[in-house]
Amino acid sequence: MSKPKKTIIEVQGRPITVLSHTSDDYISLTDIARYRNSQEPFAIINNWMRSRSTIEFMGLWEKLSNPYFKPLEFERFKNEAGSNYFVLSPQRWIETTQAIGIISKSGRYGGTYAHRDIAFEFASWISSEFKLYLIKEFQRLKDDENRRLSLSWDLNRTLSKLNYRIHTDAIREHLIPPEITPAQAAFTYASEADLLNVALFGLTAKQWRDANLKLEGNMRDHATVEQLLVLANIEGMNAEFIHMNLTPGERLKRLNQIAIRQMQILTTVPVRSLPGKKEEQS
Repeated sequence: MSKPKKTIIEVQGRPITVLSHTSDDYISLTDIARYRNSQEPFAIINNWMRSRSTIEFMGLWEKLSNPYFKPLEFERFKNEAGSNYFVLSPQRWIETTQAIGIISKSGRYGGTYAHRDIAFEFASWISSEFKLYLIKEFQRLKDDENRRLSLSWDLNRTLSKLNYRIHTDAIREHLIPPEITPAQAAFTYASEADLLNVALFGLTAKQWRDANLKLEGNMRDHATVEQLLVLANIEGMNAEFIHMNLTPGERLKRLNQIAIRQMQILTTVPVRSLPGKKEEQS
């Protein structure tokens, strides 16, 4: 699992930690439990997990989301729930059933975290009012992240188009023979565009279209922010390679190497985490 992004939201004056992974958000149950007992939040969590209804809810969530979940161990917990001797901690639940909906960790991101679906259920057990405020603030956080991502995507899409103009100017000056027809010129532009497509995506525009008949637009319309940023970079570099009179084969090889290197860097350090974006203080 990749290193999570830590964000703090404020719910009724209380800080609640949210850890965001690639596709999932986990909310701190420890922070939520402090709404009821600031001194013994883990006792609150353990009491909640003793309930049969809690175990049934978590078990159903795991069955829907986790192919490695152990249903037999889950049934044993469910049958024992409610008895005087029954005790269940997050660590025991995770280790016994291979659950993924709850995370118990130590260190910098220490505490007990749960997938947002489970965290909202826990918040409802704590307080219906607190749950509503939590959902409201969490949604505000996701809306803000989506707006920032959209702005970043639009910016890089625009940058890509501007660089493409530089790229096409170089093609017109160095690759297109004089006195050719507009159709021939358009064919040359299309070939150079596909050179970039192959360097970055590994496919020509036609190959992508044949493989994605149900999608609207082209492969660049469905590109990630990171891919668009690299595309903008290699467009400018291709223009320089054209000025250097490199052959298409040599340019493709160099651009592909550059694209691989830059994508490796950008997928290790996401665009949203690069300098220039204000981060929450850890």
